[in-house]
Amino acid sequence: MSATADTEDLLRRHAPQVLGALVRRYGHFDTAEEAVQEALFAAAEQWPRTGVPDNPRGWLIKVGARRLTDALRAEEARRAREDKVAALTPRDAFTAPPPGADRAPREDDTLTLLFLCCHPNLTQPAQIALTLRAVGGLTTAEIARAHLVPEATMAQRISRAKQKVRGVGFGRPDAWEERLPAVLQTLYLIFNEGYTATSGASLMRRDLAREAIRLAREVHRLLPDTGEVAGLLALMLLTDARRDARTGPHGDLVPLDEQDRDRWDKAAIEEGVALVTRALAKGPAGPYQLRAAIAAVHDEAPSAAATDWPEILGLYDVLVRLVPGPVERLNRAVAVAMVRGPRAGLAELAGLEDELGAGHRLDAVRGHLLERAGARDEARAAYESAAAKTLSLPEQRYLHARAARLRQ
Repeated sequence: MSATADTEDLLRRHAPQVLGALVRRYGHFDTAEEAVQEALFAAAEQWPRTGVPDNPRGWLIKVGARRLTDALRAEEARRAREDKVAALTPRDAFTAPPPGADRAPREDDTLTLLFLCCHPNLTQPAQIALTLRAVGGLTTAEIARAHLVPEATMAQRISRAKQKVRGVGFGRPDAWEERLPAVLQTLYLIFNEGYTATSGASLMRRDLAREAIRLAREVHRLLPDTGEVAGLLALMLLTDARRDARTGPHGDLVPLDEQDRDRWDKAAIEEGVALVTRALAKGPAGPYQLRAAIAAVHDEAPSAAATDWPEILGLYDVLVRLVPGPVERLNRAVAVAMVRGPRAGLAELAGLEDELGAGHRLDAVRGHLLERAGARDEARAAYESAAAKTLSLPEQRYLHARAARLRQ
């Protein structure tokens, strides 16, 4: 890993603790977050030239506090606000440790910030953007590029989100267990967008996938006994383990059954399998644990032909009882086809048109199953329909290639 990459990883790791320290003292999430971004930017510019300080977190807190103080000083109500904060804040609550000191950060800062970013008053896109900005340490420009929207648009989205959480107390909410599913869902959506981009020239946005895994690791560190947290991290690891085999030399999509399994990340698979195995042994399985178990069956198969599809179908049967969503039922239809034949799988698709008809995945699966059933003309039409609906260029090329092959 390069020095620049090491610095970026270090900054993102410290960003939640620095933001938490500033918000805890000043109580201004939006202003504090801007100050942290400025501190991170200053560090990214200086540290590669001058070296990482002995106490990087203390350096960032000091710089962020200085920027935040400058910002507050410019406001008319600064003194009253600071007097109130001084009266309510313990003397040592925000003392930056001296250089070289090994003082641990508040362990719950990352999780508290995740709960704040996943406030129920925010829309899902706003939750994702605010999480990447406040907890992930990404700049507005980086988040905008990841979502293929103008920076100004993303800046407005983040600004509106920060306005909505203004005044929300910094601390884990009383009913935090009720908000944990939103935190996990946000991280899951970030990972999915990174692993399979919904649009653009690249199949993957690896920075988003890596960031989702990093944040999931942090949540698991803070909540090691929560089965669904372990399940989500396992799912990410087991899925991301196939990353290098998913594309060909020119970035073309390689389907799972055609991938070179020697290129799969064996260490990630072992870690993911161990995580989900321990989680499943502790109690009733939740949706993320079941998805991870399905991914583990795929990853542990020595070849596509050796995949235990009856076990996968059994896991999907349980999953759709817990989460009877259209995507889960679509994936189960593929498992049904692999166990009972393509016509049985096609029959499962009949009730999904209203929910998934506008997207490309239903037609893509339909084309695959029709091709396996020998209905070449119908399969070609389904592939072409799917290609017309997706905004991902690699997926378009893959679907057009499948359709072209059926013309021969």
